[in-house]
Amino acid sequence: MTYSIVGYDPEEKEWGIAVQSKFLGVGSVVPFAKAGVGAVATQSYANTTYGPQALQLMEEGKTAEEALDIITKDDPERHLRQVGLIDAWGHAATFTGEGCYDWAGGVTGKHFAAQGNILVDENTVKAMAETFESTAGSLAERLLHALDAGQDAGGDSRGMQSAALLVVKEKGGYGGFNDRYVDLRVDDHASPIKELKRIYLMHQLYFKESDPGRVVLLEGEVRDDLEKELKRHGYADGSKSLHQALKDYLHTENFEMREQEENYIDLDVLDYMKKQGRYVR
Repeated sequence: MTYSIVGYDPEEKEWGIAVQSKFLGVGSVVPFAKAGVGAVATQSYANTTYGPQALQLMEEGKTAEEALDIITKDDPERHLRQVGLIDAWGHAATFTGEGCYDWAGGVTGKHFAAQGNILVDENTVKAMAETFESTAGSLAERLLHALDAGQDAGGDSRGMQSAALLVVKEKGGYGGFNDRYVDLRVDDHASPIKELKRIYLMHQLYFKESDPGRVVLLEGEVRDDLEKELKRHGYADGSKSLHQALKDYLHTENFEMREQEENYIDLDVLDYMKKQGRYVR
């Protein structure tokens, strides 16, 4: 009752998984990944030991196909399992046991493996594969678009409930202290993929570095708009400078990654302020 795609970006050296299921908190079960090593999606009566075992094998130098053969070989319920892997070089492998509920199957291509079970039909997996191959953008964006296309093509025959996105990159996590570049979950929602895409956009706003082309001097209409928004959000009361009021807003809203030198602002932050309701402190 799950469909997923694992992928690799050779330019950015990122590995990731996107998954959706008629299952509570699918992100706590299916995705496993390690920067420089690979990614694993284990589903259909998921054997969650597949994730760490496969990553360990691939870290030791095994290919995705070799790791897949080893982890499934001695599993007495391998006929019920489904798993997709991508290794350090971007080689992909997918496995669907003969006991998985129809429709069940998977496909591999350049730098990805897509698979699903209890699907309406094979078009979900085909749509994920075709979309991943034809979509530009970051690995996270390609995975999300592929997942969305899979749902549009039919998806899980039992419906939707949860979705998750995990992308790893060396020192890509918060503060550069781990490799969890993107780690987002929607555990229970009527439209989990749409919600996951919304949260991903928020993640990019909060944690992606500012686009230099969107950083402008605080003057004219931009300054007027900022003063109005800071007042509307409760940060400008005449007792502090515009710079201090903006700094207070940025730090309260966790926009430290978007903070600029004095007298400059990231327009993405200003656009966000305009879309939000009044902040009550």
